[in-house]
Amino acid sequence: MPCTRRQMVLTSLPGLAAVALWPQAAQAHHGWSSFDLNRPIYLQGTAANVRWVNPHAELDLTLSPNLAVPADLARRPVPAQAQQVDGAGILAKAQVPRRRDARWNVELAPLTRMAAWKVPEVRNGQTLAVVGYTFKDEAGEAILRAEYLLLEGQVYGLRSSPA
Repeated sequence: MPCTRRQMVLTSLPGLAAVALWPQAAQAHHGWSSFDLNRPIYLQGTAANVRWVNPHAELDLTLSPNLAVPADLARRPVPAQAQQVDGAGILAKAQVPRRRDARWNVELAPLTRMAAWKVPEVRNGQTLAVVGYTFKDEAGEAILRAEYLLLEGQVYGLRSSPA
């Protein structure tokens, strides 16, 4: 069962208290294994509560009322860093979520990776789209881990880092 957002938030404690909590911290932060990597999800909407901080940038996305995968999504150019994964295949398989939440939490990449690929900082109120993964069977909270960010006509790959 995926952990809740509250379980993922950790309080920073000084000194020995932080060391004592390290095992719980490592367990609370999830990796890619909690997400259904066989079913890429497409979301589009308006950014709110943008948090451009580490361990990764995040935002809330208020979905467009008539959410649909664009007909040309599979034909959009995939960035060079997507060569480590089948970027074109991921875009071709993207679909809207089955769940009907109007607002999703979107996890982007660490700031160092965003800077390396020259991803512009997302602003509150900005329209954008993401392709990524949610929890298996879309269970739990409406969280999407972004594989691709579609912003201002560009597609940015977020999982890999420059070589």
